[in-house]
Amino acid sequence: MIPIVVDASWLSEHPEAVIADVRWYMDGSDTHAAYRAGHLPGAVYVNLDRYLAATPSPAVGRHPLPDPAVFAEGMKAAGIGDGTIVVAYDDTGGTTAGRLVWLLRSIGEDAALLDGGLNAWQGPVDTDEVVPTPAATFTPRPWPASGIATIDEAACGDYIVLDARAPERYRGEIEPIDARPGHIPGALNAWFGANQNDDQTYRTPEELRAHYATLGVTDAAGVIVYCGSGVTGCHDVIALEYAGLGQPRIYSGSWSQYAATDRPAATGPEPGERPRAGVR
Repeated sequence: MIPIVVDASWLSEHPEAVIADVRWYMDGSDTHAAYRAGHLPGAVYVNLDRYLAATPSPAVGRHPLPDPAVFAEGMKAAGIGDGTIVVAYDDTGGTTAGRLVWLLRSIGEDAALLDGGLNAWQGPVDTDEVVPTPAATFTPRPWPASGIATIDEAACGDYIVLDARAPERYRGEIEPIDARPGHIPGALNAWFGANQNDDQTYRTPEELRAHYATLGVTDAAGVIVYCGSGVTGCHDVIALEYAGLGQPRIYSGSWSQYAATDRPAATGPEPGERPRAGVR
């Protein structure tokens, strides 16, 4: 597999890579319009809501995993086939592009996040729409259970659970979109922003290892990550692998699913006590 985080110099040495623009905004702003206003040269637009997530509902959350056939359709439309190297970016340091990177790598495809994304890009940008020739084939594959955690596993108390949302959302002081505030009892706050430098590039692997060690994570095996809807949590997943700590699992329903249940929620800066359900 290629490195999970690459920079512009790496990209220039791999002209065969497909560059994917995966911008997305919680306020519903037009991401395709943002792409047309300026994107990396040669980059294709990938619609997160259409191809990287299924239909939302309280039962499954705001960004449930896409049907593999729909995902494959989106990849083919973007000129991505089996074995294609993909480098994804956004303008928020990888908080949404990380979803595409995680999905592709989870099924064994080479994909990386462009460090710092559009905001760190020093070269020219294009405004022309890139319409790729669809790749010959992108084979639909089921999402491997080894990379995905269930709501029961996230809540059972047998794993280190990391909440990638901003501290004020973790503490329950605000909740701008989901059914109720708070966090899964026992979860530790691992805000994705703590993975970044001021320019939205990732901190060094050494710095990331030290950061996650303060949360008791020295090996990502046995770690579950969640966020609001299963998208920004991918930023933590990438950070853990980039730090050399291995691959955690994602609870893809995340807080948007959990908050719609009657399960207990914790508020405040502490994890809170989590009931043990004996689920592994």
